Amino acid sequence: MFFLSPQYLWLMLAVPLLPALYVWLLRRRGKPAVRYSNVAVVRAAVAGRHWRRHVPPALFLLAFAGLLFAASRPVTRVALPWSKSTIILAMDISLSMRVRDVQPNRLVAAQEAAKQFLKEAPKNIEVGLVTFAGSTQVAQRATLDRESLVAAIDGFQMQRGTAVGNAIVMSLSELFPDHGLDVGDMTFGSRRQSRSLDDKVKPAPKQITPVAPGSYTSAAIILLTDGRRTTGIDTLEAAKMAADRGIRIDVVGLGKVDGLASSPDNYMAIYMQLDEPTLKEVARMTGGEYHHADTAEKLRTVYENLGSRTQVQTRETEISALLALAAALLMMTAGGLSVLWLRRID
Repeated sequence: MFFLSPQYLWLMLAVPLLPALYVWLLRRRGKPAVRYSNVAVVRAAVAGRHWRRHVPPALFLLAFAGLLFAASRPVTRVALPWSKSTIILAMDISLSMRVRDVQPNRLVAAQEAAKQFLKEAPKNIEVGLVTFAGSTQVAQRATLDRESLVAAIDGFQMQRGTAVGNAIVMSLSELFPDHGLDVGDMTFGSRRQSRSLDDKVKPAPKQITPVAPGSYTSAAIILLTDGRRTTGIDTLEAAKMAADRGIRIDVVGLGKVDGLASSPDNYMAIYMQLDEPTLKEVARMTGGEYHHADTAEKLRTVYENLGSRTQVQTRETEISALLALAAALLMMTAGGLSVLWLRRID
């Protein structure tokens, strides 16, 4: 916890003086009370209800202390409802996803985990689906329709190649359609110098002012892959584009890190090795987290955790308003008890 206006904390030194002042006032009023006591006062004292007179002042004291503390504008980490409105699931559908080290195989395990994620995510969060292998497609634009997303997940068709960077850029183009991000131009720009007269002139990518990684609170990307980039845009270059836009990328690495899983394409073993250093760097650069899952159960757990995390997120929040509200409620309670028990408004 820290304070935006810590100078007001000095006023808290006056709080211990208030009980002393209250006791002094009671003693000063007690002298004539003994001289002019009556039967009603004696009966109240004998009945043991004299403690009630001290409750309202004690509540007022707590309320006063709360207001002083609120004036210092404390900031603490509080779990708040998830504010992101769009999540893009970027999922690897390369041929290596048919390997069975994750049962029944990597692709089916990934599909089931993604569908479980859709169940865990809040219903008011739009989810989009990007698939990638050698090429990249938007399998389903961001939508609240979970049935359409499930149908798109069930319709995966595996392909050769792994273009991790393309998947990140394609996801960004879905989140920022006005930024002019074109995966084709970024991948084959030097080969597309010659255009036909029918080709439309596309706007240049929008120049942006970089922001803090993970600071864009309206969207996030969850990237799942089981290998390493074999084609397309450089992965870290794409991650830099996401970081500059404040987009957080949570990365899930699926399968064996050493790539020694049994496969009909053993000669391709090098491409089935998880490029963990690069994937971890993608998560670090964008303010996300890296998760490794080498079994179907671990993968389900990872996606469940990601889904549940979309319910709430912890962030630094000023709590002055909550303290002021609590102080107001204490004052109202003190006033009500004073009227109820003492039959007067102090």
